[in-house]
Amino acid sequence: MTKLTAVHPKIPMRDKALTRAYYIGQLGFEEFGKEDYEGYLMIKKDEVEIHFFEYPELDPEENYGGLYIRVDDVAAFYQELQDRNVVIHPNGSLDIKPWGQKEFSILDPDMNIITFGESF
Repeated sequence: MTKLTAVHPKIPMRDKALTRAYYIGQLGFEEFGKEDYEGYLMIKKDEVEIHFFEYPELDPEENYGGLYIRVDDVAAFYQELQDRNVVIHPNGSLDIKPWGQKEFSILDPDMNIITFGESF
């Protein structure tokens, strides 16, 4: 039987340079791949890979893109982002949720919600 091995979500971005600067400069990801494709960006941090497709007409107020990324020490990562002055989602500060996850959320420049969590 075939086994699924990984998922690499694709989410929208309006501006490749802005997205690159945010994820690399603010969140600590790195760009990867041998080619720089127009309108497409691939980034990676540890075992997490995210792909972005350019969508210049995206209205951030109507964007419902999002990711949930598991972290082995979410409190330490939260502090790391706080130290870098990354803005935390107004309703997404680090907290233990009723569903048994310790998590927090941020909004990227295109209003994709990125939640980082760890089983508690």
